[in-house]
Amino acid sequence: MPATLSNVNPAGRLEPRNRQQRSAARSDTRSALVWCGTELLTERGFQITGIDEVLKRVGVPKGSFYHFFKSKDEFGAAVIKNYTEYYARKMDRIFNDPTRPPLERLKAFVDNAKYGMIKFDFRRGCLIGNLGQELASLDGTFRQTLEAVLVSWEERVTTCLQDAIDAGDIASSNDAHVLSRFFWIGWEGAILRSKLMRSLAPIDHFVDLYFAKIAV
Repeated sequence: MPATLSNVNPAGRLEPRNRQQRSAARSDTRSALVWCGTELLTERGFQITGIDEVLKRVGVPKGSFYHFFKSKDEFGAAVIKNYTEYYARKMDRIFNDPTRPPLERLKAFVDNAKYGMIKFDFRRGCLIGNLGQELASLDGTFRQTLEAVLVSWEERVTTCLQDAIDAGDIASSNDAHVLSRFFWIGWEGAILRSKLMRSLAPIDHFVDLYFAKIAV
């Protein structure tokens, strides 16, 4: 669209000409802020990440931030929601894959996480686990939100493990929900230790023992 007096602001920047374009531009800005926050909070945590750094990376003024978020806590809630939705899509692809037996789906989830650890040079782990350790004792609302996410993840793996029990790959005497909770408790710890050591060894140690214990 050529620049005209109707879509150039006093600073000389092009602006969307109609309501639909303005709405799309606002949505893009908010999305960019949330994704940048997702990356930074996954690497560093909530308290140490400053809003100014997010704004600098995205390239928007502080006023734009407070147009979308009333506070840093509200921004943090948006980041958690974004990460949860992103992770849900990833888990859907892995755990709903009909071409793999149930236990192979869980192993594929592990392999995908290991790839991500290497890709980001062990700087990023699990945002939910990171924030759970950081904020659980400080903010009740965050604690409840993060616990609800972990419970939803447990439910996904419970379904996968129950399918494995039904297929005869895990002994029928096992409780799929108990096995799933045990997986997530150990998994989050393994992810944290791998970040500290910058090594996949803790993850491999945990999953090798886990699958050895549950397999028939």
